[in-house]
Amino acid sequence: MHALSIPTWIIHISSVIEWIAAIWLIWTYGELTKNLAWRMLSLGMLPALVSAMCACTWHYFDNAKSLEWLVTLQATMTVIGNFTLWAAAVWIWRSTTTTAVGEQPSNPSD
Repeated sequence: MHALSIPTWIIHISSVIEWIAAIWLIWTYGELTKNLAWRMLSLGMLPALVSAMCACTWHYFDNAKSLEWLVTLQATMTVIGNFTLWAAAVWIWRSTTTTAVGEQPSNPSD
């Protein structure tokens, strides 16, 4: 646990807690608005949370050589998380478009 200073630990742990809170708040927003896309965003955030937990675990055990696989898992989950967050963002964007394919958007001055 000596790998990081106390202030750095505070930042790491508070970031994980904030991410968990954000996941919960976004899920709740999706339920309240009945918009599945927002709930998918909260699920898309889970790989990034796993990545953060891998980093905290590895540092907690003083960057032990026997746990170097956590670094690989963290990197993998970061890549997967980036993709799932992108996909969720696209889903939210598509859920907000009101015009159907091939339909002309209405003119607000009409």
